[in-house]
Amino acid sequence: MKILMATMGLDIGGAETHIVELSKELKRQGHDVAIISNGGVYVPEVTAAGIRHYQAPLNRRSLPDMFRAFRILEQVIRREKPDVVHAHARIPAFLCGKLRRRLGFTFVTSCHGVYQTGGVLKWLSDWGQHTLAVSEDIRDYLEEQYRLPAERITLTINGIDTEKFSPAVSGAEVRAEFGLGDGPVVGHVSRLDQAASWTARQLIELAPALGERCPGARVLITGGGDVYEELSARARAVNEAAGRTCVVLTGPRTDVNRVAAACDLFVGVSRAALEAMALGKAVVLSGAQGHTGLFTPELLDKAVDTNFCCRTDPRSTQEQLLEEVCAALALPREKRDELGAYGRQVILDRYSVRRMAQDCLAAYARAARKKYRVVMSGYYGFENAGDDAILDSIQQAIREASDQVSVTVLSKDPALTHKQYGLEAIPRFRVLRVLAALARCDALLSGGGSLLQDTTSTRSLLYYLSVIRCAQLLGKPVMLYANGIGPVRKPVNRRRVKRVVERAALVTLRDHSSLRELREMGVRRPDVAVTADPVFHLEAVDRSRSLELLAGAGLAANAPFAAVSVRDWTGGADFYPKLAALCDHIHETYGLEILFLLMQPSRDREATARVRERMRAPSFVLDRPCTPRELMGALGQSRLCLAMRLHTLIFAARMAVPALGLVYDPKVASYLRELDLPAAGDVERFDLEEAVRRTDALMADYDGVLARLREKSQQLTRAAGENERLLLEMLERSGT
Repeated sequence: MKILMATMGLDIGGAETHIVELSKELKRQGHDVAIISNGGVYVPEVTAAGIRHYQAPLNRRSLPDMFRAFRILEQVIRREKPDVVHAHARIPAFLCGKLRRRLGFTFVTSCHGVYQTGGVLKWLSDWGQHTLAVSEDIRDYLEEQYRLPAERITLTINGIDTEKFSPAVSGAEVRAEFGLGDGPVVGHVSRLDQAASWTARQLIELAPALGERCPGARVLITGGGDVYEELSARARAVNEAAGRTCVVLTGPRTDVNRVAAACDLFVGVSRAALEAMALGKAVVLSGAQGHTGLFTPELLDKAVDTNFCCRTDPRSTQEQLLEEVCAALALPREKRDELGAYGRQVILDRYSVRRMAQDCLAAYARAARKKYRVVMSGYYGFENAGDDAILDSIQQAIREASDQVSVTVLSKDPALTHKQYGLEAIPRFRVLRVLAALARCDALLSGGGSLLQDTTSTRSLLYYLSVIRCAQLLGKPVMLYANGIGPVRKPVNRRRVKRVVERAALVTLRDHSSLRELREMGVRRPDVAVTADPVFHLEAVDRSRSLELLAGAGLAANAPFAAVSVRDWTGGADFYPKLAALCDHIHETYGLEILFLLMQPSRDREATARVRERMRAPSFVLDRPCTPRELMGALGQSRLCLAMRLHTLIFAARMAVPALGLVYDPKVASYLRELDLPAAGDVERFDLEEAVRRTDALMADYDGVLARLREKSQQLTRAAGENERLLLEMLERSGT
């Protein structure tokens, strides 16, 4: 690949060293790498490695400098024609983002720390098509502060060259160069600017006291920056007052490995700390963002989470840091060596520069523009397990079918949708954003689920029809994706649905009753395909997680149970008492515990309570936030399912659990026919005696029902795969 790195500068600093080592490793692996920056001490090193460097003022925020940097960056990109542009700081990323709209290159960024997010600074942040986060807390920050979907973030590391930073490196020449003598040396490496110089300032001030408590001890500080001259003057004053050289500032250097090798103990954070660990040095983790203390095995998880930056701990006081350094130097030599050896092993196990490069290459592959972009319209973001299962299963099936399709979801709660499923999502009622997404896409997928019906309301139907019509007016092909059609009762609405179906580029339906409904509306197109609900593609969580959920609901281990799903209902007043009696019958006759599942908690919780309070038998309820895969897994452990919600029945069929339906809507009755499963009855006219008879008939033929259901589930799983095959064919046709 041809890769252009864009960063502010190449002076001493953790991010800068990261870029240098990454670029050199990518070059070693055969990639063609160039860097554009404001320059710095590392330019000779990268050019010696065969990496081209271009100079541009990418480190300055003034408008004239940014315009100048923009022009230079554009010239370099046009000349280099890179496959990927990889930006490593806010200003370069902002400028690259603007240029990408004009030049169309693949654009990746790296986030090396947390930044201010208010006002214009947040507007200046462009995270590209994909982002690499160098620690878990930075990944969380990107998700929370910038709402980046999880699928657009790759967690990476600060890779260390373990040959360059090795215990075999000698620091003897550096000790001689600065007259450090044979006493203990405490080292610190960082960028010496206002934001990062907290620890350097503390070390300068505590150096005399350190020399008194640890005779002959000196502090060695390496780095350059805006406050270097100020700190040098302060160090000279401290040395003069102490009457000896107790602190040395080397200025910026590129031989950091030899400088750190000259130290007996290292104080610092981030990449500098990792490099010292690779050299086998004991390290006190302390920096401008926090103080964690002497690195030991017990602190590994905490340190890894913040990329060894101590962001979860308060900053040190000067007295605290002095005590920590003195205590570390007082350790027996073999104990410090033991800690150094452990740190070295951590680097070898977790922080190789080769892994860092592989992370980047994987991110580049993910960022490469996908061939097709689709928008999904449905009942998404309402915390309904059935419709969320549709969303999850569709995006999973599309990914399995092709890695060249990106998905954007129209959601009531975009933040929840991208958090749960890692998908880009936009508000479904923000008209301009919906139109913009449709204008950019290659196709609209409407569905799955029962979107084209007026039982809920005409307003709901008109929303979905309007989205479809907008896409068609923009010249985008529309796929009605595994739709359940109807009931559509009003004649004017039937005409509206008929027109939309006839204009759609592709129509797939989840059941044959939906096809009959379209035929009754007058739709005659012969290419309508009956496939299956997308949920037949969804995989449940594993058995151990399912059992954990059941235990959390209070079910005894291995207790046989029936899963019951009921929703709010304003119909017959005697339905809930009769359903409670049916649950009692199942418990008393077949020894099954009764577990209620909440598919949409906000609408199911009250109805469930009304049934439970009328039961004689004890019952349980799985009332905690669950993903559709978790609900499916829990239901899959049951022996019988009694369900009012359609997708509870579909979950049961997917998991091959014999079920009875409680029919409150024609869609439930039609899918029971599709699954060859019995109905316990119509909730509007619920007949308890008939429901008991049908339940007993199912249990009497349990093995036969189970065998037929398993065969039917396999057929529908295969049929569900047709949705993606037909979608890809449609996209290919529309793209030619």
